[in-house]
Amino acid sequence: MSEMGPPLPPVVILAGGFGTRLRDVLPGVPKPMAPVAGRPFIEWVVRFFARHGAAEFIISTGYLAEQIERHFEAEPVPAVRVRCRAETSPLGTAGGFLNCVEEGPAAAGPWLVANGDSLVFADPHPLVAAIRPGAALAALLGLEVEDASRYGTLDCDPAGRLAAFREKRPGRGIVNSGVYALSAEALKEAPGRRPLSFETDVFPLLAKRGKAVVERTIAAFLDIGTPASLLEAERFILQHQSEFLP
Repeated sequence: MSEMGPPLPPVVILAGGFGTRLRDVLPGVPKPMAPVAGRPFIEWVVRFFARHGAAEFIISTGYLAEQIERHFEAEPVPAVRVRCRAETSPLGTAGGFLNCVEEGPAAAGPWLVANGDSLVFADPHPLVAAIRPGAALAALLGLEVEDASRYGTLDCDPAGRLAAFREKRPGRGIVNSGVYALSAEALKEAPGRRPLSFETDVFPLLAKRGKAVVERTIAAFLDIGTPASLLEAERFILQHQSEFLP
């Protein structure tokens, strides 16, 4: 058991994107491997979940996949296992996740899912606890922000069930943080096509059936998807060192 609570299920980290907006500032480097405070950003993601009790990680890799795999082989994070599963063609967010979990020891679920280019400092245990057999098959971490203009927003019904994904819009809202908990039953609801997106394919379908819930939180959050936000990452990580496994 970690200092932050009971063990967590396996964590699948999505790191298969092309990072086109950062090609000029990160030539020849996949976005999750951006150096921040002495480590690749994706390692900080692993260390955050490890501090909360995760010991098993599977990274869905794509563009320059070998760099991510070589890093964790050469510099393993203490007390955790990190494996990589490369996409041979673009599979989408949900497709990349399924590529990681459909075989092997993690196949039984449940799972946590996170992005390799963002961090939100919210305890993941309530998200996992929100999955209930026969009711909520998936849970999304919804982040309350003052300005939702950079992100798609989540609409919830009074019971906290996901009602719909909305396009980017200014003003206060609940945005999709990119952190999810999924049960094995949720995969049975997923369409069989590839590529497959969580945001446009899987969660809208679960929402229509009333089987996805939103866990709302207010927490520090950063994604490194733009040159400006990447510049903020060093300060962000250094200011929150207590959030990570040493």
